[in-house]
Amino acid sequence: MRRAISAEWVKLWSVRSTWWCLMGAAALMVLASVTVAAALGSHNGQPRTERLAATEPVVSAAIFAQFALVALAMLVVTSEYSSGGIRVALQATPVRGRLLAAKALVVAPVMFVTGVVSGAVGAVLTYVLLRMEPFGVPVSLAAGETAGDLVRLGAFCALVGVLTVGAGAALRSAAGTLTVVFLLMMGLPLLIMMTGAPALIDASMRLPMFAGLAFMESVENMTGGPMPYAPGEGLAWLLVWTAAALAAGYVVLRRRDA
Repeated sequence: MRRAISAEWVKLWSVRSTWWCLMGAAALMVLASVTVAAALGSHNGQPRTERLAATEPVVSAAIFAQFALVALAMLVVTSEYSSGGIRVALQATPVRGRLLAAKALVVAPVMFVTGVVSGAVGAVLTYVLLRMEPFGVPVSLAAGETAGDLVRLGAFCALVGVLTVGAGAALRSAAGTLTVVFLLMMGLPLLIMMTGAPALIDASMRLPMFAGLAFMESVENMTGGPMPYAPGEGLAWLLVWTAAALAAGYVVLRRRDA
């Protein structure tokens, strides 16, 4: 297993797309955090008076920035199918489940660190921005609270990355993987929200995007307030979706020829 992980680690960092995707994710996280912070800093043209955690805009920003990380996780799998490199990878690691696990174990920590670091930068910039005029918002950046929020953010990014690895192994196509993950992580939840049907909306709350918001304890989001269930349940739903994607990827990888 160690050799398989080492090989995947070397492949990940030997291509330029890795660096571009990570820089893009960091830039999106920071810029979106500042944009969301500016939007939350006022209400109907008046400065906000309620206390706001500096990490709250970062959580909302992660819903958009995640797709740069999705692109990277997708390429870890689908680029090998498009180039034919999957045959070489399977010759080096004949146990297909081990190969898929190695890819997931390499992607997860990279996504975690990227989420934590870019989230920390976004939180600091949010704190500085909201304390300036014309906002003057009572914003907090308490060490313990911020650290917990950033760890949850990193875990969310890591789980989304692993979910994408599983989807990529199942679909074997970059376009197909990106489409399915986008629909699952944003498109489908938003479409269901627009229907206004209570039963459908309640079901959509268990999709990965809303489960992630619940896990990250978001209180200012597109649902209009805090999520209707606890962070632990949000994490559980994220783990279920991630496990389902990995299981689908493993089944396809094991049953179909490269």
